[in-house]
Amino acid sequence: MSEIESDGRVEQFGQRVQALRDAIGAVVVGQRRVVDEVLVCLFAGGHVLLEGAPGLGKTLLVRTLSRALDLRFSRIQFTPDLMPSDIIGTNMVVEDPNGQKRFELSRGPIFGQLVLADEINRATPKTQSALLEAMGERSVTIAGIRHELEPPFFVLATENPIEMEGTYPLPEAQLDRFLFKVLIPAPDEDTLVGILDRTTGNADPDVPVVMHGPDVLALRELVRDVAVAPPLARYVARLVRASDPETSGCAEAAKRWLRYGAGVRGAQSLILAAKASALMQGRAHVAFEDLRCVAKPALRHRLIPNFEAEADGVSTDTILDALLEQVSEAPPSVAALVG
Repeated sequence: MSEIESDGRVEQFGQRVQALRDAIGAVVVGQRRVVDEVLVCLFAGGHVLLEGAPGLGKTLLVRTLSRALDLRFSRIQFTPDLMPSDIIGTNMVVEDPNGQKRFELSRGPIFGQLVLADEINRATPKTQSALLEAMGERSVTIAGIRHELEPPFFVLATENPIEMEGTYPLPEAQLDRFLFKVLIPAPDEDTLVGILDRTTGNADPDVPVVMHGPDVLALRELVRDVAVAPPLARYVARLVRASDPETSGCAEAAKRWLRYGAGVRGAQSLILAAKASALMQGRAHVAFEDLRCVAKPALRHRLIPNFEAEADGVSTDTILDALLEQVSEAPPSVAALVG
C-alpha cells in the first residue's frame, strides 16, 4: 500500500470528487461521462475543450462548476470582431488628482481563475492565439511586462461543430494546449425529459460551494503523486509513436489515415489524465484501463487526418480505436512470444 493510500488521502479525494459531482448534478441533468472528463482535466491541471451543438448545456456546466468551486469566474464571448486586447487587457492612460498622467493596466477577462471561452471557434485565429501564453505558462505579457495569473487557472472553451456556419478551425498550436477535447452528445429521451422538468418551471437549484482554490491545488499535487509503473509509461510512448506516420514504428492505421500524430504533449496528457482517473476510481496507481479510458479525449484533437481519412469520413475516434487495437499493451518482446 502506498503512502497516500495508507494516510487516507485517496479516500478523501474520492469523497471530494463525489461532492463536486453531486453539486453539478443539482443543475446539470445526465452527462456523467462529460462531467467526469471535465473533472479529470480540473485535477490534472489541464484545460478542456467542449464540443457540441448549441443548447446542450456546455455553458451551464461551466457556470455550475465555477459556483461549486468558488473560483473567480470570467467569460469571454468569442465573436469575429473580438481582438486580442479584449481578452488580455491593455494599458490605459489615466490622470491622477494632481493632473499627472500615467499608464494603468486594464485587465481583461483572462485574469479570472475559471475562464469560459465561449464559442472559441467563432473568432479568428489571431484572436484565438491570445490564449496561447496564458494556457501554456499561466501568465500574459502586456507591453513587455509579464503578469502571473492567479492559480488555479482553468480554461474551459466551448465550440460548435466545425461544419456550422461562421466557425473557424482552431490552429494546431491552440488545440495542443487543451488536455482534453470532450464531445457532448445529444441527450436521450429520459435525459431530455429531465431537462424539460428542470428548466421550464420556477425552481432554481442551489449549488453549494464544496471546494475552494487551495483545495483544488492540493488535489492537483495529490494527482502527481499517483504511481505509474514503467511498463505503462512504455506503453504510452509506444502508442504516441505509433500515431506518427513519420516514425518507423507507426501503426498501420497511422500510415493509412494520418498526416500527423500525437506529440510529446499527447503523451504527457495521457499520463496526467490517467493519474487523475485512477484517483477518481479509488486507486493510487495507474492501470491500463485508465489509459484506455482517457485515450480518446486526450488524443482526438492532436491527430491530423490525411485526405483519404477526410474523404472517407473516418473520424479521429475511429482511428484511435484502430491504434488501441494495433498497439500491444505488452512489451514487444513479450508480444512476439505470445504471437
